[in-house]
This record gives sequence, structure tokens and C-alpha cells, in this order.
Amino acid sequence: MAHADNAAVIIDACDYYRVIRQAMLQAKHRILIIGWDFDPRIKLDRTEHANADESLGDFLLHLADTKPDVPILILKWDVGAMKMLFRGRALGWLARLAAQKAIRFRLDHAHPTGCSHHQKIVVIDDCFAICGGIDMTGDRWDRPAHADDDPNRTRPNGSRYGPWHDATMAVDGDAAVAISAIARDRWRRATGKQLAAIEDADCIWPEGLKPTFQHVDVAVARNAAAYADWPAVKEVEALFVDMIERSERFIYAENQYFTSPVIAAAIIRRLEAPNPPEIALVGPLKADGWLEQMAMDATRVRLAQLIGRRDPGNRFRIFTPKTRGGQDIYVHAKLMIVDDRILRVGSSNMNNRSLGLDSECDLAVQADRPEQVAAIAALRTRLLAEHLGATQAEVAAEFERTGSLLATIEALRRPGRTLALLPVARPSDAAAFIADRELLDPKSPQAMFEGMTRRSLFEPIRRRWRDRRGRRALRGAVPA
Repeated sequence: MAHADNAAVIIDACDYYRVIRQAMLQAKHRILIIGWDFDPRIKLDRTEHANADESLGDFLLHLADTKPDVPILILKWDVGAMKMLFRGRALGWLARLAAQKAIRFRLDHAHPTGCSHHQKIVVIDDCFAICGGIDMTGDRWDRPAHADDDPNRTRPNGSRYGPWHDATMAVDGDAAVAISAIARDRWRRATGKQLAAIEDADCIWPEGLKPTFQHVDVAVARNAAAYADWPAVKEVEALFVDMIERSERFIYAENQYFTSPVIAAAIIRRLEAPNPPEIALVGPLKADGWLEQMAMDATRVRLAQLIGRRDPGNRFRIFTPKTRGGQDIYVHAKLMIVDDRILRVGSSNMNNRSLGLDSECDLAVQADRPEQVAAIAALRTRLLAEHLGATQAEVAAEFERTGSLLATIEALRRPGRTLALLPVARPSDAAAFIADRELLDPKSPQAMFEGMTRRSLFEPIRRRWRDRRGRRALRGAVPA
């Protein structure tokens, strides 16, 4: 837990890229970028008055030239770096950056085989930090409008990509110091070099970035697999389960994947308890890539069907967002709101990898004051309005009238820009085989190499049912 004087949730990469560019311009001591991916060819600021020819690489070279005493440290997951081989001029750009004395680009290999470094963190002067789901790479930039034919939704090679929804969170103060400690630890593990903490730096807060919260405590939750002398950390899983168990009225979540049986079991427990909440999960129609579709999409269907059999009130729904013209919007955000009292934004997906294998970092705020509750409610209203093609006033009025998250969504679903119910079709035999044995979504480094027959998607849920039957049998065996 750490205090932030200011904290802001940033929706979609259009605003994120503009904000992070402005923050880096204000740096006086150090810029530290931690990413799953990094592409110097992308354009950061694509607003009307921006320099249309300036790439991320150009911008970093400009910083290195004008601020030679401000080191720019970039750390990227090593396995993901193989993508650079297929990105044409990207390798040349990296060579140009590496030739600058102020810029250090390193690959992060300090992880078990098969693990992904999935954190997306930027820290400026140890006093401003952004942590969430957005990398500085291609296919991420989009506006909240998610227009069908936005001309700026273009890759560095000129090809087009589809609508993309994402989220991240900016913090300052001690919360930024806490995130810096995580980022500096990763740099030390990857390079063997210890970065000193920056003391007494002048506060940075980008102009035009309106805080969502002021004077708020922020929880920082991590995941990391055990490696070398470093123990495993599983705070991400604990936070997911705790948020679900604490829910009273509703859970609104946006996530790229839903394949974790641990999270599914927590949802079932809450739905079977008295006064269950409504749960709306917003995700992409399909995962990105054939292999991921085989593993992730089939598992999501299997878990949704299992939850449905324990949900007679139909209080659990999965929606996918559509553009005005009917295109699927890819949901990459990792965001969760419980009862307008707990907000979570980070890099963690609702899958096994994020809960036990990959490195992750999430931020959470628990509202303790009325203005904080109102701020989270306003964020939920904004997101629903964005996805439903409605005004925020319409969403707020409908929620006030019904008091129901699901009833609000159903009342405002309409042709065009909308939230569509996820079609639940029976997966193919091959997809079901991959999903049920978690072949592409292991829970731990050890699970990657277990025999396929020893692994089962439903084992955490079955174990819960066995434990519950055992407790009932024990109570029946004890005399009254």
C-alpha cells in the first residue's frame, strides 16, 4: 500500500501515448520503461497538432540529444524480442538508439522457461509512474470512439488494424516510488545492475491529465514465478479472489481472457451464496491468433457453461463490444470494478499465466470517501457509455432507475455500437482437448512439463466441491 497525491485512469492508447510523451519531456533524472513489447517505429502523439512524422524512436533520440544527463532505460521481454526480426526497420532503429550514450536497451531473460514478462510500466524520476495494459508498440493506438475507419489506426508498415480498447493508470507520490522499486528490481534481475532510488525529485504531473482520485491509498499487486533465488509472488490471484468474495451488488470487469478455474470457482462460490451480485464481463469476441483462439476461447466457453449451471438467476454474463458498423472491438484492458467501491487496473489477465507464471503488476483503489465512490461510479458510467454508444447521462439515469448493472446494459443495447452477448458455441474436439488440459495456459513453470493426463482445467473447482462434501459428511458424523 502506498499513498498517491494524484491517480488517473487513462482509457485507450490515444490519451496514454500523449500523456506519457508529455511526462517524458518533463523528466530531469531518469526514464525507466518496462515492457512486454516495444516498437520504436510507432507514433506517440497522433492528435491534430502533433508532428505527424515523429516516431517513438525520433522522440527518444530528441530526448537523448536535448537531455544527455537523463538516462533512458528500456527493458523488454527477451522471447518477445524475436518479433523484431519481422519488423523491417525496427532492428535498425534499435541500433540507432543503442548508439546513444543516454539510452540503454536491454532484454529481460530472468524468468523460467516459458514465462512471459508481461508488466507494462513507465517510471519518470521515481515520482510519476504509469502501470497498466498498454505497451509502446504497434496495434495499440485507438480512440474511445473506436471508429470503423480511423485513418490513424495504422501500423508502421502502413497496414491497417482493427479497433482496440485498453486501459492504464497513472500515479504520483509514494505510489510512484513503490512502482519504481518493482521496475528497478526487474532491471537488477535482468542486467545485474542496481539503479539508485531518486530522492527529492520535483513532482511531475502532465498538464491536461485530470486526476480520477486525489489523496488516495493505492494497493500494488504482483505476480511472479519462482526463479533462481527469487520466491514466487501470487498477490494478483489473491486480489482477484478477494474482490469477487467482497462483492455485494455487482462486478464490472474488462479482460482479454477468462480461462482461470480459480477465478471461475470464486465466482461460483459467490453466486451460490446468499444475495449474489450481478457480474458483467466484457472481453473480445476472439483471442488474437489461431493458437490462442484454440486455447483461450474454448476454455472461456467451458467455464461460462459451468458457471451457467450454477447461476439460476442468470446473473453472470459475458459481453463483446461492437463498433457502429458492426466490427468487433478487441478488448485488451485489464480492469475491474466492484460495487463502485474497489477499482483495479493493471496488466493481469484472468488466465492461469497471469495468476501463476508471468510477471504482472496491478494497481487497486478501495474507496473510503464519498467522492472516491463517485469517481469510480463515473468511470464505470463512462466505460458503459463508450461500449453501448450511449451518453453518460443515459447510462447514469438508467442505472439510477433500475439499480441494476445488467438491466442498464440490456436497456441500452441497440443496433450499431453496442455490447453483444458472447455466443456460446460448442468448441471443437481439438480445442476442448487443449482447453481441458491447459496446454497453452499453464498455472506454473512446473505445470508446463507435467504429463497431459495429470492436468485438468476443472480440478480447482472439483476440489472445492470435494472439500464441501467432505465438510458436510463431517458435520453429519458429529453427534448433536
